[in-house]
Amino acid sequence: MNVDTPGDPLTAGPVTYALTGAGGGFARTLLAQSLLLPGLHPAVLCDLDPDAVLALCADLGYDPAALTLVSDADGLREARAAGHTAVVADTALLADAAYDILVEATGSPSAGFRAAREAIENRHHVAMVSKEVDSVAGVELDRLARLHGVVYTPAAGDQPANLIEWHDRIRTLGLEIVAIGKSGEYDLVFDPATGEVRQLDESLHAPELGALLRLGDDVPATLAARARAVAPLKRAAAADYCEMAVVAAGTGFVPDREALHYPVARTAELADVYALREDGGVLGRAGVIDVFSVLRLPEEASFAGGVFAVVRTHDPVTWSVLAQKGHVVSRNGRYACLYLPYHLMGVETPLTLLAAVRDGVPTGVAVPGRHAVLAGRAARDLPAGTVLAMGGHHHEIDGVAPVLLPAAEAPSDTAPFYLAAHSRLVRDVPRGALITVADIDGYDPDLLAAWRADADRAPQTR
Repeated sequence: MNVDTPGDPLTAGPVTYALTGAGGGFARTLLAQSLLLPGLHPAVLCDLDPDAVLALCADLGYDPAALTLVSDADGLREARAAGHTAVVADTALLADAAYDILVEATGSPSAGFRAAREAIENRHHVAMVSKEVDSVAGVELDRLARLHGVVYTPAAGDQPANLIEWHDRIRTLGLEIVAIGKSGEYDLVFDPATGEVRQLDESLHAPELGALLRLGDDVPATLAARARAVAPLKRAAAADYCEMAVVAAGTGFVPDREALHYPVARTAELADVYALREDGGVLGRAGVIDVFSVLRLPEEASFAGGVFAVVRTHDPVTWSVLAQKGHVVSRNGRYACLYLPYHLMGVETPLTLLAAVRDGVPTGVAVPGRHAVLAGRAARDLPAGTVLAMGGHHHEIDGVAPVLLPAAEAPSDTAPFYLAAHSRLVRDVPRGALITVADIDGYDPDLLAAWRADADRAPQTR
């Protein structure tokens, strides 16, 4: 490892990484960016479809002669000794690989957990992209990493790391944060000329949004009317809840309600929306995490899956000046929204890899702790024998609605959402019931052990 390597972070002693899930969309963005950075090099690329990885790398412009498809430990060592990038199908081969940091991006709760644990035990740093793993075992993996003297960290470019860093930066400034969060993945783009609202490739005729483009005096009422107007569109995703669970672990913030608020809101309204109820907003308490659906016109810039923090203002003149400069301040002047309207996926991840390996620095000043539980409620009556299949782009579980519970309010036997993925129900679960560990079998016992190991661990500062 190159933890103590001095010098220019872009040129001194290349940082090498192994990448699991190397054929996916995130992997492409990281591999593309790595071509621009002489100080960062992919050492091992692991995917169940290694031929697809080779094709991806060729498409990006990697030298085919520098990529070696290997199937055993000897071949991997030979490839690395020759300075080649090894391409493998089996994560077990990573145990024999020479690299600095694992970028875990499989999206598989069990496989990702095992790959990360093995990397840490072999004294490799880990940048966790698989939020599914992080939401169940992140606290325990961080403890294990500190025990072995390496870094475990979420990766910049995904919202959890970006939001944790934004939270820490604003707290360092002494500002009182009321709420933090992100936008959903896809904007609601409303065209007043046609009355159509578009979300990615879906369109809905909702002309009533034209009269709802401005917040009325009753903010919750306006938000409720907007939600009714776009009700046929699926706005919430398991991925959003999962990311907020990771943010909760790194900040101590908790959900205000288990289904989250998911307001349909314009960026300029966020300071009014995420105010406490007594000040006209939607929040029942301060210190919360949430997700909003961006409402914008076709010509307006997207929030781009970015992150925000709503803070209380202090000196009125300071915030009046900032409002004049275009910053988002609530109509009553008591709240302001500070935001970053972007997340850049693997384009930004090199910042995490270089900081972890060169400086031994993870994302976030706090040691992660269990502050929220990502769980699941039966969305319909589920009979015994049902397999809780996980699938789709957002890794939803069929028949199960994700919910996010403050840890202090979650029953002790609650099954983490991604522990339940691909498990089988051993008894009937009625609609609306939380799925418990006793309801399922066929889950990964090591993943459950990691979940239970962190149950009573107190939060601390690094």
